[in-house]
Amino acid sequence: MSGERLRRGLYRFRRSWVSVLGLVIVLALLVIAILGPAIVPHPDHVAGLVQTGARFQPPSAEWWFGTNEVGQDVFSLTLAGTRISLLAGMAVVLVGAGVGVLAGAIAGFFGGWVDEVLMRLSDLMLTVPSLILAMAVAAALGPGTGNMIFAIALSWWPGYARLVRGEVMAKKEEQFVTAARAMGAGPARLLRRHILPNIISPVIVKMSLDMGFAILTVASLGFVGIGVKPPTPEWGSLLSVARANMPDYWWTAIFPGLAIFLAVFGFNLLGDGLRDLLDPKARR
Repeated sequence: MSGERLRRGLYRFRRSWVSVLGLVIVLALLVIAILGPAIVPHPDHVAGLVQTGARFQPPSAEWWFGTNEVGQDVFSLTLAGTRISLLAGMAVVLVGAGVGVLAGAIAGFFGGWVDEVLMRLSDLMLTVPSLILAMAVAAALGPGTGNMIFAIALSWWPGYARLVRGEVMAKKEEQFVTAARAMGAGPARLLRRHILPNIISPVIVKMSLDMGFAILTVASLGFVGIGVKPPTPEWGSLLSVARANMPDYWWTAIFPGLAIFLAVFGFNLLGDGLRDLLDPKARR
C-alpha cells in the first residue's frame, strides 16, 4: 500500500467513530486476555475452588458480577474466560486462513486438475453448515482446546481458499508477474515474493471480520459441552451451566453472554474499519 493510500485509509478510519470504538474494545479484550490471571480478584475460584457459603450472591460491591451455584465469583470466571475464548478464536482464524491461503494460491496459480480437485473439495466442505461440521468433528475427537480449534478450522478454510484463488488468478496475469517469470522466477518465488504480498489486504480484512464469528463458534461448542474441558472457564461453558439458573439467578448467565456480545461486536466494528483502510474498493 502506498503512503498516500495509507494516509487516506487512516483518515477514513479515524473519522469513523464506530471503527475507533471497535479498536478500543478489541484492545481492551486483548489486555484482559494477557493480564487475566494476574488481575482476577479470586484466582482460586478460577482454579476450581468451591465456596458453597457464598453461592448465588447477587452483584454487589464485594461480588461485582455475583456468584454462581458453587459460590465462585462470576467476574473472575468471565475475566479468565477471555483468554481462552480470544486465543481459541484467533487460533481458528489463523489455522483456517493458513490452510485456505495455501490451497487457494495453489489452485489459482496452477489451474487445471489441481484447481478442480481443491475447489471441489472446498465445495464439498461448504455444503455442510460450518457449525454442524465443527460439532461433529469435535464430538468425534473428544473435548479439548486443540480438538475444538481443529474441528472449527476444518470448516473455516474454504472461504479463504475461494477468496485467494480469485485474487491469484487475477494477479498472475499482471505485467509484474510476467516480468518476474521472464527473469527466471519459479512458481514458489512468484507466489511468495510477487503475488501473495499483493493480495494480503483482503485476507487481513476477512480475518478481522471472521474473528467475531470464530469466537461465537467457540462459545457454541462450549455451550453444548464439546469444547474446552472443565474446570477451565470459557464463555460458552459458563453460559451452558448458567442456563439452569435462569431467570432467578440471571447474573450467572448475563455477564458471560455480554462478554461474547462485546467481543463479536468489537471485532465486527474493527473489521469494517480495516476494510475501509486496506480494501477501499470493497467499501459500501
